[in-house]
Amino acid sequence: MPVQQAQATWEGTLKDGKGVMQYGDVKGPFTFASRFETGEGTNPEELVGAAHSGCYSMFLSALLSEKGLVPTITTSAKVHLGEDDGPKITKIELTSVVTADGLTDEVLQEQGAIAKENCPISRLYAGTTIELDLSLG
Repeated sequence: MPVQQAQATWEGTLKDGKGVMQYGDVKGPFTFASRFETGEGTNPEELVGAAHSGCYSMFLSALLSEKGLVPTITTSAKVHLGEDDGPKITKIELTSVVTADGLTDEVLQEQGAIAKENCPISRLYAGTTIELDLSLG
């Protein structure tokens, strides 16, 4: 499987600094205010929400496709940042609307639960190894 890449640069102090996150051709500025208050820009949790929404939608699509269905799936995520010995993602709320000819609510609920537990981003929060390559530039 391919290895995906993204990067971020932060300049300055925590409260007064600013940064840019980038993946592919997409760049998003972020600041203390955009993460912990109500400021312009993006933040890591927003990107986690986008990643989780996309991951869940694709995984659910794969499961429904195996049943001969051709779904249209729209998923949103609310990522809650709270405190637990420092800032921590405390909850992610996924909301998904699915349409497909022949899809029943029973099949949707069954396959949706499987996708919620098994998409790679959901599994990431169940535990993962984090490796750090740290250097002074």
